[in-house]
Amino acid sequence: MGNNSSADAAAFKNAAVNGQVGIDPDAAQTVLKKIRTGRDAVEALLNSAGTLAQPPKLGANPVGKAMATKFVQRADGGGDSYSSALQNLLGQYQAAEEGIVAAMARYHEIDQSAGDPFRNKA
Repeated sequence: MGNNSSADAAAFKNAAVNGQVGIDPDAAQTVLKKIRTGRDAVEALLNSAGTLAQPPKLGANPVGKAMATKFVQRADGGGDSYSSALQNLLGQYQAAEEGIVAAMARYHEIDQSAGDPFRNKA
């Protein structure tokens, strides 16, 4: 069974949102910056993906027309298209970013609750 990065990113996000994961905000800044840089790069690729959906000039014969149509669908269509792959990757970046942000927010809550049993015991 292969990896499902989309499910992994969503699972991490859910764990962070539900308070199961906490990350020191200072330590997480580098990771968050890299995630945002990757997300921005994917968004830029997605914004320019439409330019790939121009039918190539392969001739007026039936095979050339069919190949040109297939090229356009692969560039900007559904399923296995370039745009679809970029959308999937963008979703993973967004889930990872949201998970990191939530885990950073939960860090202090988790740290506080872990120390509560030891407070006022002296």
